[in-house]
Amino acid sequence: MNNEVWFRPLVWMDYRLAFLFLVVVPLFLLLWAFVQKAEAIQRLLIIYWRVSSLLLITVYLMIGGFGVSFLSSWMVRILIPIGLWFWIDLNDEIEYYPNGLLKLIFASWRWAVTAYCLLSAIAFLPFLGCAFSAGSIKTASCSVWLEAPLMFKEYFHPNVDNPSFLGTIGIVGLVVYVLYLSYFVLFKLGKKGRSAI
Repeated sequence: MNNEVWFRPLVWMDYRLAFLFLVVVPLFLLLWAFVQKAEAIQRLLIIYWRVSSLLLITVYLMIGGFGVSFLSSWMVRILIPIGLWFWIDLNDEIEYYPNGLLKLIFASWRWAVTAYCLLSAIAFLPFLGCAFSAGSIKTASCSVWLEAPLMFKEYFHPNVDNPSFLGTIGIVGLVVYVLYLSYFVLFKLGKKGRSAI
């Protein structure tokens, strides 16, 4: 790939932080919440995983080299903090949950993810242009973002010779995600408001 991109280490650091904060820690917290029978934390983390599924969709879109992946990458950085703080009933339940290590680590993670997502969304703004021009995704500053997803492909789909096939799976996932999100915003949100129950 292109070696002249000065911010390549920052891009890779972003992917590593995303993997740690957005995959490893919430998976650990979800398992811990199930063991502790902390229902409000469980429900919030299940909502988190639904929202953050756009991360995996984005990886497949980037493998396929689709420009829309840059939009979905930016959008998920906005949607995750909203999904973590939107629910009044869950916020109240978690606030009154007995103090302990799970509550402390969960609260610390929630604040850390919120800060990380918002700062990375701001830092990602200059790359949104990669989504709007067919040729721009091939430039060094855009293609550097595709390196980690292509490495993901090598690890998990080594026998797939055509990356656009995996990108098509990403497109299907994105369509389903947008339809579900639209249904939630247009129909469920009006009935249930900010209640997750």
